[in-house]
Amino acid sequence: MSNKTYLAVDLGASSGRVLGGRFDGTKLELEEIHRFENGPVAFAGHLHWDLLKLWQNIKDGLTAAGTKFGRDISSIGVDTWGVDFALLGNNDELLGNPYHYRDPRTNGIFDRAFAKVSREEIFAETGLQFMEINTLYQLIAMRESNSSILDSAKSFLMMPDMFHWLLTGEKGNELTNATTTQLFNPVTKQWSQKLIDGFNLPGHIFGEIVDPGTVVGPLRETVLEQIGLSGTKVVRPGTHDTASAVVAVPAKSSPGQMPNWCYISSGTWSLMGVETPHPIINDQCAEFNYTNEGGVYGTTRLLKNIAGLWLVQECRRIWKQGGHEYGYSDLVRMSQEATPLASFVNPDHPDFAAPQDMPAQLRDFCQRTGQTVPESDGAVIRCVLESLAMRYRVVHRKLQDLTGTKIDTIHIVGGGTQNQLLCQMAADACNCQVVSGPVEATAIGNLMLQAVAAGDIGSLAEGREVIRNSFPVVTYEPKNPTMWDDAFPRFERVTEAN
Repeated sequence: MSNKTYLAVDLGASSGRVLGGRFDGTKLELEEIHRFENGPVAFAGHLHWDLLKLWQNIKDGLTAAGTKFGRDISSIGVDTWGVDFALLGNNDELLGNPYHYRDPRTNGIFDRAFAKVSREEIFAETGLQFMEINTLYQLIAMRESNSSILDSAKSFLMMPDMFHWLLTGEKGNELTNATTTQLFNPVTKQWSQKLIDGFNLPGHIFGEIVDPGTVVGPLRETVLEQIGLSGTKVVRPGTHDTASAVVAVPAKSSPGQMPNWCYISSGTWSLMGVETPHPIINDQCAEFNYTNEGGVYGTTRLLKNIAGLWLVQECRRIWKQGGHEYGYSDLVRMSQEATPLASFVNPDHPDFAAPQDMPAQLRDFCQRTGQTVPESDGAVIRCVLESLAMRYRVVHRKLQDLTGTKIDTIHIVGGGTQNQLLCQMAADACNCQVVSGPVEATAIGNLMLQAVAAGDIGSLAEGREVIRNSFPVVTYEPKNPTMWDDAFPRFERVTEAN
C-alpha cells in the first residue's frame, strides 16, 4: 500500500503536541510537528485551562502539518487527560474556561457527596476509583455554589470532545473519557441516571456515548479556511490519553482472556493497570479503591491512579525558582549518588496534591514519620523515585489478587520510560521483568486507532505487532530484589499511617 499519514493531537497536563504518523503498511514512523506548553491559569482564586490558547496552538500545528504533508493526510484525532470538561449554552456559546482538576473547589467534598448518595452506591454504579478531582465532584461543587454556568448549560463535552466539536461541529461523548467522570455505568455503557438524579445534576446536558475508532466527520468550513486539509476526516481515538497509551503497549495477548502483563502509563501521573475483557466491580475492588475505565474494542482498563512524576516536576520547578535549573538527566545522576532506600513518602498523600513547596513538603513528611530527612536535592529525588517504585509493587500485587492471574511483565510506556533509574527500580521492587517503551505511547495509540478505523490495520492485535516492529523497547530484569523486600515493611508503615 502507499504511505498513509495520520495526525495525533496529544494534549497533556503540562504540554501539547501535534504529531504526524506515516504508515507504509508494515511500520509506523512518528514525527513531531508542533509542541506547545500547557498548564493551569490562576484566575480569581480558581485554576482554569486556557481553552482558547490550546485551540489556537492546535490550529497552528495542523496548519504546519498541512504545509509539510500537503493533501496526504487521512485523518486527525485528539486525546487529552480525563475528568475535565467544557459546558456550552444557548447557540453553543462557551460558558467560561474549563476548570483545572487541581482547582481547590472539590477539596473535602466526599463527606457532603456521600451524605446524598453513599460511597457504596456510587462504586456499585460506576466501579471507579474515588478521587476528589473526578468530574462528578466538580459538578457537585458547581451545584453547591449555585453556579449560573451549570444552570445555563445545554451541552457537556469532555476536553477532547470539545476539540472534536471545534474541528467538525459534531458533538458526542467518547466512551473512554466518559468513563473517567464517575457518572458512567460500565455495565450498561451509559450515563448513570441514578447518580445524575441523586445529585440533582442537569441530565439533558449529557450527550450520546460514542465508541473510540468512529468517524466524527469532516472539518468545518470555517476551520478549513484557517488550516486547509480539505478531505481530511476527524476520527475519535481512545480520547483519554491513557486509553490511547494502552493501545500502544507492545504486548501479545489473546482476546477475551486476562493477560499475564500489566502496564504503567508513566508521566505526570502513573496509571498502572490491566487490560481486562470486562469490568471487575466487587467488594475487593472497592476496598482497594481501584478503577474500571473504558478501553478500546470493549476492553476495560482496571487500574490505579498514582501521583507519578508530578512530584519530580514540582521539585524541579521550585529549585528553578531558587536559581538551580536541573535537567532531568541531572536529577537522575544526583539521585544515583544518594543513599538508597533511606526514606519513603506516600506519593498519593493529599500533602503532595498541590503544595507551595514540594521539596519542603517531602522533607516534612519524612520528619514527622520519624525517618531520615533527605537533605540534598538528589536525596529528595531518590526518595520520590523509590517511593513510586514501592507503590508499583503494591499495585502489582493487588492487580494479581483482583484478576486471579500471575503478572510476569510490566510494560512501562510514555515519557517516564526515559527515566532508566525508575524503570530499574520498578523491576527490583516488583521482582519481575519490566519492558520500557515506546516513549510516545499516547500519540502512537491515537494514530493506531485511526489506522484501524481507516481499514489500514485489521485489529488491535495487528496494531500492536506494527508497534513492536516500529519502535525500540528496553528490557530490565531484577538486580537487587532482596534489598527491596527488606525495605518494604518500612514503606508500608509510613504510608499506611499517612
